[in-house]
Amino acid sequence: MTTTPRRPTRQRSAVAAVLSGSSEFRSAQELHALLRESGDPVGLATVYRNLQAMAADGEIDMLRTDEGEAVYRACSTGHHHHLVCRECGRAVEVEGPAVESWAAAVSAAHGFRDVEHTVEIIGTCADCASA
Repeated sequence: MTTTPRRPTRQRSAVAAVLSGSSEFRSAQELHALLRESGDPVGLATVYRNLQAMAADGEIDMLRTDEGEAVYRACSTGHHHHLVCRECGRAVEVEGPAVESWAAAVSAAHGFRDVEHTVEIIGTCADCASA
């Protein structure tokens, strides 16, 4: 099955621009507020739709906070995992060859194919730990 590329829109470009200006994960509400502050009248529902589409297309990273809220960040590399500080929200992209091998082995052992996975390791960064 092939998918048709999504039509680029002004709203999608605006959301992408705000995300590219920050290295932190941000909620849809935070992104909506930043867009409004910059004078861009993008609706909150439009922000949510664009974030979901961009995450599905692999253009941005999405993870869930401890409270279950989805937060987003511009993606700088291909497939990767994250170390996320629970205090300040700082995220570091990491590669995990051992995780990749484990996921492939477990999937094969159970007869699964076309497997995808995400890994977020939550902790406290050195700066927050020393504060």
